[in-house]
Amino acid sequence: MPERPLNATAASLLGFLHQGPLTGWDLVQTAQGEIGDFWSLTQSQVYRELATMAEAGLVEAGERGRRDRRPYSLTEAGRAAFAEWVRREPGAESIRFPLLLTVLFGRHLPPEQLARFLERHRSIHADRLAGYQRQHREAVAAGARDIEPYALATLEFGIAYEQAVLDWFDGLPPRLVPEPTSDGPGPNQDEPPRPEPAAGDQERFGPDPAPHWVPSSHPGTGGRPR
Repeated sequence: MPERPLNATAASLLGFLHQGPLTGWDLVQTAQGEIGDFWSLTQSQVYRELATMAEAGLVEAGERGRRDRRPYSLTEAGRAAFAEWVRREPGAESIRFPLLLTVLFGRHLPPEQLARFLERHRSIHADRLAGYQRQHREAVAAGARDIEPYALATLEFGIAYEQAVLDWFDGLPPRLVPEPTSDGPGPNQDEPPRPEPAAGDQERFGPDPAPHWVPSSHPGTGGRPR
């Protein structure tokens, strides 16, 4: 057992290893596909946690294979540590929403620029909702409600969250989303490139991935990347 409680990132990696041996690269891809939309972690974090857990005896590193990649297996100590972690009461959620900071200080922006930001981000959330709804239809058709209700529950949270965000956008006062004028591009004209998230705002594995919360057939896991 580790000397100190597992952090959530390390515990997630142990959870994925219940499927069987995975390399660090496999774990990065799995985490990106299964929890990347609601839990941020970096590739460097994955490898750092693997090294720490190997030293603590929670995972066991195998022989290096193709591309010098080394598979990691879950040990009995790792299973016990994960079981202890998953039984703990989850902590409160921590919200980081960069757009809200910009809206809070929106009086310092030209109205048309704030409107473009809002329209662009609304489009991102609309696309995300459509993707989740499509995956939900496919999952239900495949019997996921009986096969994998846990992953389906996280997907349904994503749908509810994105719908709530879109309702918030649609309820904004006209002062924040003025109609476009003929003097230049407005919110629905010639949209600027999608803004890249600041490093401190969203530690991810690269560009924002498309949603992949497709439930897998393995009990206790989330969606598998496709």
